[in-house]
Amino acid sequence: MHIEPDVVAGAKIFLSYATAAGAFALTVKLARDSLRDNGGLLALALRSLLTTALVFCFFEVLPHHPVGVSEVHLILGSTLLLLFGAGAAAIGLAAGLLLQGLFFAQFDLPQYGMNVTTLLLPLWAIHLLAKRLIPARTAYVDTSYKQALALSTAYQGGIVAWVAFWAVYGHGFSSANLASVGSFGLAYMSVILLEPLIDLGVLAAAKALSRYSQGPLFNVRLHQPA
Repeated sequence: MHIEPDVVAGAKIFLSYATAAGAFALTVKLARDSLRDNGGLLALALRSLLTTALVFCFFEVLPHHPVGVSEVHLILGSTLLLLFGAGAAAIGLAAGLLLQGLFFAQFDLPQYGMNVTTLLLPLWAIHLLAKRLIPARTAYVDTSYKQALALSTAYQGGIVAWVAFWAVYGHGFSSANLASVGSFGLAYMSVILLEPLIDLGVLAAAKALSRYSQGPLFNVRLHQPA
């Protein structure tokens, strides 16, 4: 998901700096919670490095196509959350996006505030949703398809909503702009349909390979109830 350079321009782009600051503040909170609940500093650092590398690959290696006002990517936000925890997932999304911009897509750097907001605030939302949706007695490897679908739909829906917000904020409610937003939203349906299946496949692999998917590289909740 990379919002096109002309979607928000001029003085309007300063709003993205404010929303990004809020997203980074939430990331700091998630990281602090991980330090307390999910293995300490070394574990958070290792998981953050791993999620950063994965996010970089998601953006740069996996197929991605410009559609309307943005690009359609397979971001796998809910997968990162379940495997590595919200703190590491948030750090990985922010850092992976930045590295991709610095080394391969410098034209995206002015939109970094918008893009990072669009990735991190839906992650915060599904972090809260997971607490309500997945019972404390359930390890994440036992997540059901219905639960995975709800998390993925919420995350991808949040991304579409933020992209729509930036597009309308930048260019208003013209028919051409709304059509561009609509085409992006429709294209993203493929991600919403695919991601829950990937989540369940990854979680099934983690369960089958439990001797390898425990320890500081993975979310404690992956195999242990809260």
